[in-house]
Amino acid sequence: MNKVKHLGIIVDGNRRWARQRGLSPIMGHRRGVKIVREVALAAFSKGVKYVTLYVFSTENWARQREEVNGLMSLLLEVSIKEADRFAKQGIRIVFPGNKNDKRIPQKVADKLAKVENKTIANEKGVLGICFNYGGQDEIVEAVKQIIKNGLKADEIDEQTITDRLYYPEIPPLDLIIRTSGEQRLSNFMLWRAAYSELLFVDKLWPDFSVKDLDKALQDFAKRGRRFGS
Repeated sequence: MNKVKHLGIIVDGNRRWARQRGLSPIMGHRRGVKIVREVALAAFSKGVKYVTLYVFSTENWARQREEVNGLMSLLLEVSIKEADRFAKQGIRIVFPGNKNDKRIPQKVADKLAKVENKTIANEKGVLGICFNYGGQDEIVEAVKQIIKNGLKADEIDEQTITDRLYYPEIPPLDLIIRTSGEQRLSNFMLWRAAYSELLFVDKLWPDFSVKDLDKALQDFAKRGRRFGS
């Protein structure tokens, strides 16, 4: 039976969920945070060791300033509350993404660093929250490091790049779930997604539940993974 070690979730549909109810986008994101907490904790309780969530991409800066500012405020609020919640469960929290981007408010950068440092010794699981993240960006940054290290072409292989990704200790993705009915990766963890199984769910993220997670894990267990062989 296949078991998921690393689960990736493309969190999609918060804004549509809010619009359907006449609410502001930030209210949809706030509801989405609640589901993140429930689903991530459930996944860890079911034996998943790594849960990575795609919550803010490098392209999301193009959204309305009011929404982006609201997301930054929500991120600060959530980092404080949820870090304690997950820390008590022995879960480490990391934030894959470009942390050197000057568009990130300093207080947000400082808080994320504090959360990472606070949970760095936890070993019961790793919660990755992709913030200011782009899969192509991640690979480009890895290549830049290789060039800076002065490696020759015949010294470079897949492991060379893997070792220079954000948090290289995080393994390849086994299963990627995307909500809202969209069927694309949208630049999510392209390197680690090479042989991942994909599951597209019609529900908007705020309507996703632990029961939906259970169905996804059961579906994955039945799949035949051949990795090209």
